Amino acid sequence: MKTFHCSCGNKLFFENSFCLKCHRETGWCPVCQGIHAMELDGKGGYVCTNPTCRSSVVKCCNYVTHNVCNRMIETPQGQPHNFQQLCGYCQLTETIPDLSVEGNPQKWYHLEVAKRRLLYLLDQLGLPYGSKSSNFELPLSFDFKEDVEASSVLGWMGLEKGEKVFTGHADGKITINLQEADPVEREKLRVAFGETHRTLIGHFRHEIGHYYWQLLVQDKDEEAYKAIFGDHENPSYSDAMDQYYKNGPKANWAHSYISAYATMHSWEDFAETWGTYLDMMAVLDTADNQELLQLPNHDLVDTQLEEMLTRYADLSLRVNEVNRSLGLPDLLPETFSDPVVEKLTYIHRLIQRNRKKPDPA
Repeated sequence: MKTFHCSCGNKLFFENSFCLKCHRETGWCPVCQGIHAMELDGKGGYVCTNPTCRSSVVKCCNYVTHNVCNRMIETPQGQPHNFQQLCGYCQLTETIPDLSVEGNPQKWYHLEVAKRRLLYLLDQLGLPYGSKSSNFELPLSFDFKEDVEASSVLGWMGLEKGEKVFTGHADGKITINLQEADPVEREKLRVAFGETHRTLIGHFRHEIGHYYWQLLVQDKDEEAYKAIFGDHENPSYSDAMDQYYKNGPKANWAHSYISAYATMHSWEDFAETWGTYLDMMAVLDTADNQELLQLPNHDLVDTQLEEMLTRYADLSLRVNEVNRSLGLPDLLPETFSDPVVEKLTYIHRLIQRNRKKPDPA
């Protein structure tokens, strides 16, 4: 993740909606692709203050109305401002929490922040995705929902029977249980499942792995996939899930898998490894832009995976020691086993083959 600079010289970060130094409003400009200060244009819209841009923009409706977004939308020259538009990222969210419930607006904000970071990384990697309105072959969308408790008053009428929301992916729809945006509840689940980390961005990166399996592997590269991750049809997913929750992960799983959960089924192995790959890319991109390390090629997908793994392992040793000095858990894994490297290599090459062609403009 890059950092940016306000017109006053102050450093700006990806989530900033105003500058802490000069108090100007800021936003993500879709034209120059960065966080910049915005100045009013006298017509209800804004002008990007980046001197090489100066584009006419308006705030995303979710920015204006709910302050859960900080992205701007370009207004084509000569056209009136449209103040009801949602940015491309917000258009992908189809279900939002009940904002009348205390705490839900803040939870929604955290979900949207994690989603923006996910989509930003997908854009950086050149990965394809699209919405229903764009007639994309597998439309991507998000539902942010919470469990609904059954009503004892209306239950006999068949109303409000209750609903348990499961975080997951199905045919392009990624659902995140709102409980994951509550740090206390998320920590309880992390401990209950014996996980080293459990984060919102981690959920998004895992579930998007299932999305890309369906988009890039299903009926397209299944034989090569099976050679690396195993047969996803035998055992069935339901049988594998029953066995996992009955018997636990495979013995000595760390020799061949990125996590215990990855042992459950071939699909989960792919999604867990995909999520780890995105973690690595995000960390290396941030470290490179913050000059914590220097990659030979700023285009991560074009960099040799072996080079990235070496740099990632070196960075892991450094940041883990910092965490240990504060009594915190290790931030990054130090090493990957050979079978995990083979799986990461498959994903790296899969992305290389399926990158969107850069816009000539």
